[in-house]
Amino acid sequence: MLRLSILDQSPISKGSDARQALKQTKQLVQLAEELGYTRFWVAEHHSTSGLASTSPEVLISHLATSTEQIRIGSGGVLLPQYSPYKVAENFKLLEALFPNRIDLGVGRSPGGGETIRLALTDGNKKNLMEFPRQLADLQGFLDEDLPKDHPYRTIKTSPAIDTLPETWVLGLSRRAAKHAAANSTGFTYGHFINPEYGQEAAEKYLSSFQASERMPEPKINACIFVVCADTQQEAEDLALSQDLWLLAVEKGRSTQIVSVEEAKQTPLSKDDEKRIEENRKRTVIGTPDYVKETLQQFSKRYQTDEIMVITNIYDAEKKRRSYKLLADAFRLQPRTASPHHSTI
Repeated sequence: MLRLSILDQSPISKGSDARQALKQTKQLVQLAEELGYTRFWVAEHHSTSGLASTSPEVLISHLATSTEQIRIGSGGVLLPQYSPYKVAENFKLLEALFPNRIDLGVGRSPGGGETIRLALTDGNKKNLMEFPRQLADLQGFLDEDLPKDHPYRTIKTSPAIDTLPETWVLGLSRRAAKHAAANSTGFTYGHFINPEYGQEAAEKYLSSFQASERMPEPKINACIFVVCADTQQEAEDLALSQDLWLLAVEKGRSTQIVSVEEAKQTPLSKDDEKRIEENRKRTVIGTPDYVKETLQQFSKRYQTDEIMVITNIYDAEKKRRSYKLLADAFRLQPRTASPHHSTI
């Protein structure tokens, strides 16, 4: 049976604000737990008008407190901008607070332009090519098995606990897959960003995975945009707001999500229409049966029993409805709702 998980960027709809977007993320994680989703990850984005999730560590703590069983994680921490030691301690602390529920997803993305990168590193120009070394250090700090000649070998990574967060590498290439395999971490392919190299990246990860006591078997998933509705036409209409949002992201415009009505009235050039058509390759749009069949095909392509879903549409209620229809189609095992859970 295919397992489903969620990546949420806390998108801000036009006319709303960041507080409302974060509140909706909390409502969504509670619904996801109730419906039987496996894990729920939050993103890291900076200097943007349309995405409220800037600090995964802080948001993870809030969401984990608001739930009881579902795994909560980062999708992902921008490791090149930070200290592997500090990231390791942040997530060990989260794991201490929420045992066996924390995922540490990291990526090589710079997180924005040069000015944003320098602001994140306090002016220290870091090289993205350092990512493999940083990833190895991160795992060394978590496992407390840095090489004997490592300058930080004697440092303890606190707090001392008997479980560890699951580490995942988020990537778009064979190179990222190779780094994940070499460090015995899970691997997430970002199909929702670039669908072109997914199959070969998955094959590279699975063929070169190095087992460890922490992760004896490879773990792989793929993240895909999905818009699901009762009818194909409704799904197509809802997806218009996501289409325009992706277009705005690519053009460097305001990234707040516009309504379906505004999207329908927005004039599009031939190049815009071509770009939207190309972006649809990153997305599955349709009825529950159609989406289920397509995601099952994706699972075979990526050789995984887990697909991660992201839905960035204007209407929060329709967004939750999309996730519920998807859960029903796959017959996810519902969890018993806690008193703080809200349902549709």
